[in-house]
Amino acid sequence: MEFKTIEQFIIEQKIEKVKELLIYNELSISQISYDLNYSSPQHLSRQFKQVIGLTPTQFKNIGTRRKLDTI
Repeated sequence: MEFKTIEQFIIEQKIEKVKELLIYNELSISQISYDLNYSSPQHLSRQFKQVIGLTPTQFKNIGTRRKLDTI
């Protein structure tokens, strides 16, 4: 069983919301960072990469890339 601090839990919840908003592809990273009370888009990007292992842009591109069999 892995124990998490409250801070880690909150960060993971915010990152899940960021992922959801990125998938909808309606808001910019700047707007998402503002809406979720990050101090800057750069802070959001750093935290996202720490938790997910990808930048928000990389994550967004993976979600919107077409599969080879549909081309």
